[in-house]
Amino acid sequence: MKGTFPIEQFRQLKTPFYYYDTELLRQTLRVINAEAGKHEGFVVHYAIKANAHPKVLNVICQAGLGADCVSGGEIQRCIETGFAPSKIVYAGVGKSDWEINLGLDKNIFCFNVESVAELEVINELAEKKGKIARICLRINPDVGAHTHAKITTGLAENKFGIAMSDMEAAIERASQMPNIQFIGLHFHIGSQILNMDDFAALCNRINDLQTQLEKKHITIENINVGGGLGIDYHHPNRLPIADFKAYFDTYARFLKLRQGQKLHFELGRAVVAQMGTLIARTLYIKEGTAKKFLIVDAGMTDLIRPALYQAYHKIENISSEEPTETYDVVGPICESSDVFAKSTDVNKAHRGDLIAFRSAGAYGEIMASQYNCRELPKGYITEDL
Repeated sequence: MKGTFPIEQFRQLKTPFYYYDTELLRQTLRVINAEAGKHEGFVVHYAIKANAHPKVLNVICQAGLGADCVSGGEIQRCIETGFAPSKIVYAGVGKSDWEINLGLDKNIFCFNVESVAELEVINELAEKKGKIARICLRINPDVGAHTHAKITTGLAENKFGIAMSDMEAAIERASQMPNIQFIGLHFHIGSQILNMDDFAALCNRINDLQTQLEKKHITIENINVGGGLGIDYHHPNRLPIADFKAYFDTYARFLKLRQGQKLHFELGRAVVAQMGTLIARTLYIKEGTAKKFLIVDAGMTDLIRPALYQAYHKIENISSEEPTETYDVVGPICESSDVFAKSTDVNKAHRGDLIAFRSAGAYGEIMASQYNCRELPKGYITEDL
């Protein structure tokens, strides 16, 4: 089964481009709000790094989600598209002074702090402005996730976060700083996680850490568990919306929230991946000795995930209903890694056919580059066509 697209409108557009199905996005957001809303104290932020297209952000903002940012540019983009600063959290291991100052000037909800060195700089900059910076400390829970090695972030030794063994000392240091208000703990174990046991393991670790802190009379106002929920890249038509019920229910079941505690989530991929598709045009069908190459005008500059992570994206020839043939689907970039898929079955392709790379709404357009002096792909939402 293929996806349903406005093909006639697509034919009028310059390829490659991204298409965002805003009806699916709104359906997804309704499910998120319904499932999170069943549980007291659950607060959902959208991870801007997944997709920062302004029109997409506007839809997400209208649904009431907060924002999770990892750069000053993302903070600016959020505010421009309507997110309230009071719903913005800001993480990242390398916050520069101007980015911290921006967060302070805009009075964002909090900084997710990843080292004591960073904590000291935030305190210093806040003091110069006569402000109090609200912070959560990002703790590495040493919980492994069943996902790709390059998107696992919760192990003990990692560039992200503070080791559990240093947690109490970091909290004590924060409490001594006059321009810092410690308001919680932040965790994130990785991305594209489909096994709910991984999230249950994180809950158990947080429960232990909370008990440990309470013995020292340290109470936590906010727990932020990051995001990480994955989507079904193989079946975007059959399973267009991630299993948010199982995700939120897992935290409700296993995490022992204290009275009045808020539980924050930072979902990215699961919000936007399925509603996005990269559309390319077939340039050539090249007959090799033992295989056929389907050469399209999109490349790793437009969608880098297959080259970077060996990631799978379902590929559909939306111009053809002919029987399938087996192709290596490749792009025009002068790199051997510019391959979308090898030995994949696609409806027989001809020059000019439109090829859809599905589940590309997350980490697609936002990671595009101009290598080989290529233009950046444009993004269109349903209402644009």
